[in-house]
Amino acid sequence: MKLGSRFGWLWAAYAVSAAGTWLAFDAFALIALLVLHAGAAQVALLASAGPAVGAVLAVPLGPWMEFRRKRPVMIMADLVRCAVLLAVPAAHFLGMLGFGQLLLVSMVVAAADLTFTAASGAHLKSLVPRAGLLTATSRFESTTWTATVLGPPLGGAAVGLFGPVVTVAANALSFLLSALGIRAIKGTETAPERPPRDPARPRAADLLDGWRHLLTSPGLRPLFLNTVLVNGLIMAQAPPLAVLMLGPLGFAPWSYGLAFAVPCLGGLLGSRLARPLAARYGRRRVLLTSGVLRACWPVGLAFVRPGVPGLVLVMAVELCLITCAGVFNPVLAAERLERTPDDRVARTLSAWSVTTKAGTAALTALWGLLAALTGPRTAIAAAGVLLLATAPMLRPLARGRRSPASAPPSPAGPPPTR
Repeated sequence: MKLGSRFGWLWAAYAVSAAGTWLAFDAFALIALLVLHAGAAQVALLASAGPAVGAVLAVPLGPWMEFRRKRPVMIMADLVRCAVLLAVPAAHFLGMLGFGQLLLVSMVVAAADLTFTAASGAHLKSLVPRAGLLTATSRFESTTWTATVLGPPLGGAAVGLFGPVVTVAANALSFLLSALGIRAIKGTETAPERPPRDPARPRAADLLDGWRHLLTSPGLRPLFLNTVLVNGLIMAQAPPLAVLMLGPLGFAPWSYGLAFAVPCLGGLLGSRLARPLAARYGRRRVLLTSGVLRACWPVGLAFVRPGVPGLVLVMAVELCLITCAGVFNPVLAAERLERTPDDRVARTLSAWSVTTKAGTAALTALWGLLAALTGPRTAIAAAGVLLLATAPMLRPLARGRRSPASAPPSPAGPPPTR
């Protein structure tokens, strides 16, 4: 399905920024370890505090951007990320780089990431016809997995040749190119109309509008709660699994990286299957099936063993998990946009992203403590068992009615423009 040149520029902007992000994957941790000689506690703080504080900073930005034109917000977020990231190699060149600066930059980048995500989702709904939303979200999903497959190996090679600071500079350049791509989108973007009873300035209560919509929508509530918990538990397994594989099981770093890089090809396959599967079986059935299946595999990671059999087991589990996620994610993204009124999209996407980031950070920290008390294999198994228990959360999808073609505006909202 052709979506037009305006979507093409948005897609290109996303592709170049995703490539830069995955090229610089773990760059801050490497800088902290190799350049600043930071300890494990500082690296853990960098990995958790930056995204967590960034999520808090992003909370008021959802209501702020709701009734503003989204392209300027996206360009601003890109330029902010470019500027703060460029400050890292500049400070390194001048011999002034410190851990505090890395921590501050990670917070600002996390907040800008969430702002861009919410604004771009809202803009996508106005840019693409309703019938093309699933096609658009599938293309974004396939782009993400392509960058995930190619970025870390290329970034690792760049780090080996030039050092980790260079990949941060490349990531900054990617955000500049993204801003130029968004600037190239033709056509005048009209600012969303503010509902008659909505005050001109955001109120404290407006901060909760996104969560209020998610938790009161019968179609979105089970998807929201399930996604936050499943994503958090999947990511919580990662540190204990790394400790187990690289420690007692004796896997080399290259084989550990290979175990997670190759299965990302399943994300490409899943994102290509999402649209035809939804067309044949319906979105609700695809969401229910792929959503349940993606939670079934991670428990197998608790049985990893040394050597080739263990490597094959991890790759098989990750391939199945990522393929199911590749199907689930674009269908979820399209369904979320269709079920959200036009005057709440930015707030809803912001609330979704903030909750997911905060939930993942909290569960990762909790599972780190669990692994320290019980051992990494026990922590991995516990996360896997809890993931199996998330399946009933999607039960409302099995008995719910098909979603309407487009969600109605909120009671105080303006009439739909499309």
